[in-house]
Amino acid sequence: MEATPIISFKNVNKIYDNGTVGLKDINFDIPRGEFLVVVGLSGAGKSTLLRTINRMHEITSGEIRIENEPISQYKGRSLRLLRRKIGMIFQNFNLVKRSSVAKNVLAGRVSYYPTWKSILSLFSAADKQKAVQSLQRVSLAEKLYARADELSGGQQQRVAIARTLMQDPKIILADEPIASLDPLTTKTVMDILKRLNQEDGITVIVNLHSVALARAYADRIVGLRAGEVVYDEPIGQVTEADLNRVYQTV
Repeated sequence: MEATPIISFKNVNKIYDNGTVGLKDINFDIPRGEFLVVVGLSGAGKSTLLRTINRMHEITSGEIRIENEPISQYKGRSLRLLRRKIGMIFQNFNLVKRSSVAKNVLAGRVSYYPTWKSILSLFSAADKQKAVQSLQRVSLAEKLYARADELSGGQQQRVAIARTLMQDPKIILADEPIASLDPLTTKTVMDILKRLNQEDGITVIVNLHSVALARAYADRIVGLRAGEVVYDEPIGQVTEADLNRVYQTV
């Protein structure tokens, strides 16, 4: 891992319109190539934190820098370019269920095309081959022409990862990506994310509830409670007792 942060949070606060505090005085850096796991109770601010990185949620104050560039003023083309290099994986997969796996994976490439070409699915032969290669990396090439709704939940999440790979991302954000999966499928998905992190040098940030999974996969664990960072340690210094305290409600 390089020492230069790929993401920096500087005094970041997020207050929703109803007055709810989403994030409070967040200050930490994420080195390039790190596999960071964020843990905490539901409502602790984990999803909010992730979604500020790609500007799905706007912050109230402070600054987020990506590759040493402040992103708060990005709009139009600069915002599109930011989101191109940040892949997002959701708990509910976010696939077009009635479309083929191929079309869903190619959707990860739309930011590289004019709108009219993407609407008409006028993707290049090179990108169609790239879709096959992305599915090979998640061991699903044989499902290229299947409909997304014919797949199991674990297979759908792997399609979502393949779609993200089409962006050539520098960062992958995964928001509870295994929440609806069984233990065996959970391991498959987490192993894929870890492999992409190690082989491609992609910075991966994953929100998880499971302490066991966090300890198994993370390079570093950050704990949130009520929108505040209450824990931040490299995996070699993490103890189960520490993580249990993150989940205390009093």
